[in-house]
Amino acid sequence: MASESGVSAWSCKQVAQWLQAEGFADYVDLLCADHRLDGPSLLALTEADLRGPPLSLTVLGDIKRLAISLRQLQRQNQAQVQELGLQPSDSLPAADWTWDRGDRHCNGGEFTGNGIALRQRNGTQAEYGSGAPLRHTHSNGRCRQHLAGRLDPEVWKTILSVIYVFLVFGFTSFVMVIVHERVPDMRTYPPLPDIFLDSVPRIPWAFAMAEACGLILCYMLMLILLLHKHRSILIRRLCSLMGTVFLLRCCTMFVTSLSVPGHHLKCASKTYGNLLEKIQRALTIWVGFGMTLTGVQTCGDYMFSGHTVVITLLNFFVTEYTPRTWNLIHTISWVLNLFGIFFILAAHEHYSIDVFIAFYITTRLFLYYHTLANTRAYQQSRRARIWFPMFSFFECNVNGPVPNQYHWPFSKPAFMKTLIG
Repeated sequence: MASESGVSAWSCKQVAQWLQAEGFADYVDLLCADHRLDGPSLLALTEADLRGPPLSLTVLGDIKRLAISLRQLQRQNQAQVQELGLQPSDSLPAADWTWDRGDRHCNGGEFTGNGIALRQRNGTQAEYGSGAPLRHTHSNGRCRQHLAGRLDPEVWKTILSVIYVFLVFGFTSFVMVIVHERVPDMRTYPPLPDIFLDSVPRIPWAFAMAEACGLILCYMLMLILLLHKHRSILIRRLCSLMGTVFLLRCCTMFVTSLSVPGHHLKCASKTYGNLLEKIQRALTIWVGFGMTLTGVQTCGDYMFSGHTVVITLLNFFVTEYTPRTWNLIHTISWVLNLFGIFFILAAHEHYSIDVFIAFYITTRLFLYYHTLANTRAYQQSRRARIWFPMFSFFECNVNGPVPNQYHWPFSKPAFMKTLIG
């Protein structure tokens, strides 16, 4: 066993010996092999570090016992703790919170949540338990406490996001029915000039291949969502982004009706007798997800490409929420995305500008959303709540980037749970 004198000089091997002696042999590989914990970092370790990423321990008893052992070790080596510039966990002053209603910041407001900030007057962090920073967040009229680094799934928000995207899809289907009534007559308004469509001959089966690429990406993302530890947050983000882009698409295709991109499309304005017939047609499009593979044929919904939006968004979620070392998965995802876009154009189902704008809007919105969510630099301002109300609502309690952690969500089979961790 490693001697408790001179802990700041311990190596990873000596830390491993200390863990084994304290009864935490199960965590030797995680702390010493994976994260190279030595003496100084052991003295700086807190309960918040154990609970949050990248360690994210889940067994409460082990967390508490290890935190107690760490506090005892820190007390026995207070001189070394002070030499390292660390503050002993048992000497932290009590919290003295103030609340400034004027600008909704409290003496600089470091700990913030949905626009309301709480902080100690003396500028030091309050500790909850054995060193986890205590955050007070104000959400939906109620102030609650949670540990920094913890990611609350907030399933009820995820359910709201799913309802939101289904309502948007239904509204989009109805707008597509209205747009079909306004399709310009091909004899009066021939297809517009397009460099790509004029240069590349049409491939009849290409659009079906584009939808097949989208389905493969969808299955890949469904598998990731099944195994991802923070699947609730991922689903919430996917639904909010998908719904917002398609809501914008409703506006663009309703405002401007483009002529059909090719003579092979048998599109003509179609008038429905009454509102009930329009709703029935919209339900047919909605149930079939607007895909030709399900027998749905639409006209006039050109600006911008919904298929490009779906394929691109699925690709970005697959690559964002899988580890950077999964190069094969990322390569397959990008190949499916790019080939799907090519097949859409090769089928002459959309103008090139439709695909370009769809790709640009989808990628920019994804990147902006995740930049704001990961940095939280703009999230708590009044301007963010005005211009991005849905983002502020969904992300107000998500503290920082979502780690890519996986686990088997079912009790059986047991070997899968062990394999995935």
